[in-house]
Amino acid sequence: MSKLVVTAAGPATSVQDGGRYGAQRYGLTPSGAADRLALAAGNCLVGNLPFAAAVEIGPFSTSFAVREGKVRIALTGAARDAEVSGRSISFNESCTLADGDSLMLAAARDGTFSYLAIEGGVKGEPMFGSLAVHARAGLGSPFPRPFRAGDVLDVDAAKAGVEHGIELPSQADGPIRVVMGPQDDEFGEAIELFLGSEWRISATSDRMGYRLEGPIIKHLYGHNIVSDGTVNGSIQVPGNGQPIVLMPDRGTSGGYPKIATVITADLGRFAQIPMGRSFRFKAVTIAEAQAEARAMARLLRALPNRVCKVRNTDINDVLQNANIAGTAVNAFDSGTWQTWPPLEP
Repeated sequence: MSKLVVTAAGPATSVQDGGRYGAQRYGLTPSGAADRLALAAGNCLVGNLPFAAAVEIGPFSTSFAVREGKVRIALTGAARDAEVSGRSISFNESCTLADGDSLMLAAARDGTFSYLAIEGGVKGEPMFGSLAVHARAGLGSPFPRPFRAGDVLDVDAAKAGVEHGIELPSQADGPIRVVMGPQDDEFGEAIELFLGSEWRISATSDRMGYRLEGPIIKHLYGHNIVSDGTVNGSIQVPGNGQPIVLMPDRGTSGGYPKIATVITADLGRFAQIPMGRSFRFKAVTIAEAQAEARAMARLLRALPNRVCKVRNTDINDVLQNANIAGTAVNAFDSGTWQTWPPLEP
């Protein structure tokens, strides 16, 4: 057994897995990774089940130290500079860290959440079938909260073997697709404003909901309805007219009208939009949303087939074995110097 010690962590770094299911009718939130594709890809790289528990790293810098043995990891999701004891490592490839190594992760460059998958997964006691952290509810394991400096994760020692990489399809760069409703009849002409405007993610957003900044969406009949069920991606419009997109730590019901719902296939892409970046929504039919959900499911099932071995070449070994000085081997012996044209004998 090895240990991964948290030496610094941002406020949105926690353990997440595929989430907890089967009890939303009792008010139990699902939680789980914001970007399920990135979570599954990282787990496949280190030989875990796709939705095993991993470390979800928020937009801020985070660092770890390895103790008591080697640890194999993989980084996926939002790109950021990553170094192991001063040596850069790549995303979408596994990497084995030695005892005493430090893993330094800078702030996210183009996205929000990165995933640190660990060979053997995160160890903890499942709560309602999941290790996923929901801080407001005090759920999650091994810590029912975001990480703090000094937290220690017990992890499996890395097994011998080659490293692996994965090639993921490029993400769509168009509008975030939504299915209108279920209460779109509460908004009338405001639907055109909703679909025709640019939006940004507010800095007040979190894993419970992404607050949107943009035009005011007015209700036809007031902002209160009889509370009903919500899903990941439900877009509520409260009394101030500023929409809120519900995320994995959402409540399971709510009393604001829902103008639209982000389709399943776009939830991860939406979660990765950095705060302040503009985007738009596009309405699609239920049939289109279902087709995209099936395509996403096929991609997730096929991820293990996208994993391949990679050849890791240490640049220091290359330099040590290469004679980069050519045939000049003695600065004090002119007979060994390289000159052009050659010196006469």
